[in-house]
Amino acid sequence: MGAATPTLAPVEVDRPEAEEDVTPDIPWIVIVWDDPVNLMTYVVMVFQKLFGFSRAEATRLMLDVHYRGKAVVSSGTREKAEFDVARLHAHGLWATMQQDR
Repeated sequence: MGAATPTLAPVEVDRPEAEEDVTPDIPWIVIVWDDPVNLMTYVVMVFQKLFGFSRAEATRLMLDVHYRGKAVVSSGTREKAEFDVARLHAHGLWATMQQDR
């Protein structure tokens, strides 16, 4: 007589009690604010170094910071925004992050 074939019991899977949140992730933006400390040339250099902006783009963003009081320099996931804010702070710039509404 041959070996008996084992029988498998059905597996029960619990359904989630609540609907899953399927709304898309709202991106986060990083804002650099004007300050009376940093030179314009330094801000341009930091934007180029940290974000790879061309000199012209970095200058345009720096002028937004200078004349409008702020500029958005980065966007993406919350983790990326936190990382970018920390890098800007390490270079002495005033930066915050918020969800892009």
